[in-house]
Amino acid sequence: MRRLLTVALITLLLDQAIKIWILEVVMNPPRVIEVLPIFNLVLVFNKGVSFGIFGGDGAWRPIALSVLALVITIGMLVWQWRQPTRLGWLGVGLIAGGAIGNVIDRLHVRAVVDYLDVHVGGHHWPAFNLADSAITIGVMVIIAVELLWKDKVLDKRAGNKQ
Repeated sequence: MRRLLTVALITLLLDQAIKIWILEVVMNPPRVIEVLPIFNLVLVFNKGVSFGIFGGDGAWRPIALSVLALVITIGMLVWQWRQPTRLGWLGVGLIAGGAIGNVIDRLHVRAVVDYLDVHVGGHHWPAFNLADSAITIGVMVIIAVELLWKDKVLDKRAGNKQ
C-alpha cells in the first residue's frame, strides 16, 4: 500500500506543478505553442469529464464530478488493499493521483486545466493533461494485470505453483 500511495502522491504533485507552470508561465498570455508538427501546448478549461462529456456551467457540476471521482478513487483503493495484485498498486496509484489532481482543479479553478493538444492533419484529439494520461495508463495497467497475471498471482498465493 505504501508503494501505491507513493505513486499517487508523485503523480499528484507532478500534475499540480505542471498545471501551475502552464497557467502562470507558459500560457500567460494564453496562446497556442507548436512543439511538434503534431503536438501543441494550449490552454483549455474542461468543465466536464473525459473529452468534455457532462460539461456545462452549473454551479453544482464541479462539486458533483469531484465527489464522483473521489468515491471511485476510494473504491479502487479499497479494492486494491483487499485484493493486491502484482502491478495493481501501480495502476491504482496512477489513477488515484490523476483523479485527485483533476479534483483539485475542479474545486480551485471550477474546471480541469488541459494543455496537451495532439493533432494529425485536421483532426485534433481533445486536449488533456498529465493527470488524464496517468489515469489512462493506470487503467491499462489494471486491465493487463487482471487479464494476464491475476490467475498466476492468486495461484502462487494458494500454494499452487505453475
